[in-house]
Amino acid sequence: MDTPLSTIAVVGLGTMGTGISELLATSGREVIGIDISPSAALGAVARLEASTARSVRCGRITEAERQDVLARFRTFHELEAAADADLVIEVVSESYEVKRQVLRALDGLVRPTTILATGTNALSVTQLAAESGRYPERVLGLHFFHPVPAMKLVEVVSSVLTSPAAVEAVTALARELGKEPVSIGDRPGFIADGLLFGYLNQAAAMYESKYASREDIDAAMRLGCGLPMGPLAVLDLIGVDTALTVLEAMYTQSQDRLHAPAPILRQLAEAGLTGRKAGRGFYTYTAAETTGDPDASTVVPDALTVRPGLREPVGREVRSVGVAGSGTMASGIAEVFARAGHDVVIAARSLAKAENAKARIAGSLSRSVDKGRMTAEARDSTLGRITPSGSLDSFREVDLVLEAVAEDLEVKRQLFAALDRICRPGAILATTTSSLSVVACAKATSRPQDVIGMHFFNPAPAMKLVEVVRTVLTSDEVHATVRSVTAGIKKHPVDCGDRAGFIVNALLFPYLNNAIKMLEDHYASPDDIDAAMKLGGGYPMGPFELLDVVGLDVSLAIEKALHREFRDPGLAPAPLLEHLVAAGCLGRKSGRGFREHARR
Repeated sequence: MDTPLSTIAVVGLGTMGTGISELLATSGREVIGIDISPSAALGAVARLEASTARSVRCGRITEAERQDVLARFRTFHELEAAADADLVIEVVSESYEVKRQVLRALDGLVRPTTILATGTNALSVTQLAAESGRYPERVLGLHFFHPVPAMKLVEVVSSVLTSPAAVEAVTALARELGKEPVSIGDRPGFIADGLLFGYLNQAAAMYESKYASREDIDAAMRLGCGLPMGPLAVLDLIGVDTALTVLEAMYTQSQDRLHAPAPILRQLAEAGLTGRKAGRGFYTYTAAETTGDPDASTVVPDALTVRPGLREPVGREVRSVGVAGSGTMASGIAEVFARAGHDVVIAARSLAKAENAKARIAGSLSRSVDKGRMTAEARDSTLGRITPSGSLDSFREVDLVLEAVAEDLEVKRQLFAALDRICRPGAILATTTSSLSVVACAKATSRPQDVIGMHFFNPAPAMKLVEVVRTVLTSDEVHATVRSVTAGIKKHPVDCGDRAGFIVNALLFPYLNNAIKMLEDHYASPDDIDAAMKLGGGYPMGPFELLDVVGLDVSLAIEKALHREFRDPGLAPAPLLEHLVAAGCLGRKSGRGFREHARR
C-alpha cells in the first residue's frame, strides 16, 4: 500500500467536506468531491471560491494559485467517480447506517489498494470496517476538526483490523498537509471529542438544573480556565443536534452516565433550536454572527437571571477587609483588595508569617512597577493600606473577612467560630474554599445569614473570575454586597449554589479525571492527549500539564468531594491519580507528577 495519495475523493460536501477538499486541493492533490445533492455540490464550489478569494486578498496565495486550486476540485453526484482515487474520505451524516452503506458501496467500486477513511467523530471505526466489505484492513478513521484549514489536529483512528501501512500512509499525508496527526485506537469519541463532549454535556445539565445561568456558566469557564468559548456557546457553534447525535453514539458504546445526553439537548433539537445555524439555541443570534461568544445585545434574557417584580437589595458598605491566612492565595487576595483602595488586615498564626505575606505582596507590586503597569507611588500607597497581624483580634472592626486557610472543613469551622466571636455585628464572613460546604462553615457561627463563598482563582491578582457562592441561609443583602464588592475590585462575579465544585471545578475536574482514565487504559500518551486538547479543543493547557500545575493532591481532593456530593460512579477518582498521590508524585511542586519537573 505504498501508492502515493495524489488523487483523493471526498464524499459529503457539507462544511467539513468542503474544508477538507480545500485543504487537499491547496496542497496540490486532485480532489473528487462527491455529493448526491446538486445544491450541496454547488454550495461547496461557492464556499471554496469565496475562501480562496479571501486567501488572495490576505496575500496567502496568488490569483494564479487560486485558479490552480479551483481547477483541482471537481464535483460529482455518483460514488462511481471515486473509482480511481487513492484515498476516499467520507464525511456524510453521523449515522451508522448511512456511513455503512457508503463504505460498502465504495468497497465494491475502488481498487484493492485504495484506503477508505471515515470522518466519524463518535461511531465505532471497528464496526464500520468489519461491515464495509471485502477489505476491512484498508478502512480507518480520519477525524479532522472544524474549521479544517485552521485546526491543526487530525486523529488517525485504527481498528483492530486496520493495516499498519494504511495508517502510515494517511499519517504521512496529514503531516504533508501541515497538520499534527495523532494515531490512536478505536474508542468512543477518540481523544478530543471523548473528553470534550462529556464536559459540554455536563454544562448543559448544569444549566438545565437551574444551578447557574448560561452567561455565568460560560463566563466561569472562559475566565476560570482560559478557554476561548464557554461550553454552552460551543454547543451552539457545533450544533445542538450534532452534539446530541455524538453523545448518543458515545453513550451507546461507553454506557458512561457523563455521555448520557442531557434532556435539554433533545428538547432544543426537537424544537429546531439547534444553535447558530438556526439563529437560536442556548442563545439567540443575529444572522451575521459566526464566531466568538454571543453578542449580549442580540441575546434573549435568561430566565435564570430575571426576577420580575423583585427589587435589587441594597448592599452594605465595605471599606476595610480582613484576610485570614498567609499563603499564596491569601497574599493574592489581600493585594487585590489593597490595589482597589481597601484597607486590608492580614492575620496569620504569627506576626512573622503575616509580614512575610506582605513582603510577598511587595515583590508582586514591584514587578508590576518594573513592567510599567503601576507607578512606584501607587505601589507604596497600596502597601501602606496593608497591615500585618498575628491575631484575629485585629478583625474586630473590619467590614468583610475572607478566610484563605487550609482546605480542611474542621479547620475552617473552628476559624469561623472564632470570627463569629470577634467580628462586629454586620461584618460579612466569606470563605474562599474551592470544594467544601459553605453552609457547614456558616453553621459554625451564630450569623449564617452573613456567611458566603468567594472563590478566587490562582493567581488572584491576574485571574478575573470570582465564584459567588450563596447558601440557603445567605441574606439577599449580603449577596448583593459581595457581588458589588467583587465588581469593585475589577473581578467578574458569577453566581452559583453551595455544592461541590461550584461551576468551574464541577465541570473541569471530571474532564481531567477522564483524561487520566484514558491514560490508564493505555489508549494514548500524555503528550498525545495534551496535544489533542490544545490543538483540537483550543485549550490553553493539556489536561496533564494542568494537573501537574494544580497539584495532584489538590486534584484528588476535589475529585473525592465531587464523588461524595453527586454519588456518580463515573466521578470516582481514577486509581492512577490516587496511586501517584500516595507515592508523593504531586506535580510541579514535588518535582514529579505525570511528567518530571525541576524541583522548586
